[in-house]
Amino acid sequence: MVMSYYDNIAEGYDELHKEEQLKKLNIIKEFIHPKKTDTLLDVGCGSGISTNFWDCGATGLDPSVGLLKKTSKGTYVNASAENIPFEDKSFDFVISVTSIQNFTNIRKGLEEMKRVGKGKFAFSVLKKSVKIKIIDALIKEIFRVKHFVEEDKDFIYIIN
Repeated sequence: MVMSYYDNIAEGYDELHKEEQLKKLNIIKEFIHPKKTDTLLDVGCGSGISTNFWDCGATGLDPSVGLLKKTSKGTYVNASAENIPFEDKSFDFVISVTSIQNFTNIRKGLEEMKRVGKGKFAFSVLKKSVKIKIIDALIKEIFRVKHFVEEDKDFIYIIN
C-alpha cells in the first residue's frame, strides 16, 4: 500500500526527495505568485517541503501520518485528496507536487481539489507513472490548463 510505503520511508524522505521537489517548486513559482494574505492548500504535502516553500497561509494535507510527523512549521491535516475536509472555494491556490499518481481515486481527488480551490492550481505528475495517460486526460477534462512544462521527471500543469 502506498501510504505504508511513505510511513516507512518518512525518516529519510527529505534526504531522498527535497532537492527534486525544490526544483519543481521553483518552476511552479515562475507561474503562480501567492501573496502573504493568500491561502494555499498543498495536497500530498509529505514532510512539508512544498508547503513551507510558500510565504502565505499554507496548509498541507497528506494521508501519511509518518510523513506529517516530519513537518516542522505550519498547518497540516491528515486526510486524503479524495476527502478534503474544507468548504468549497476555501483556498486561493491549490498545489499538488508529484502525488496525484498516488491517489486512490484520481478523478475524485482532482474534483475535490477543484472544489476547494478558487481557480488557481499547479500540479506536477510523475512522467513515468503507469497512470500518466489517465491523469493527463483527467486534468485536461476537469481543468483548463494554461501552461504545461515538461520537467526532467514530471509534467507540470498550471491552471488559472
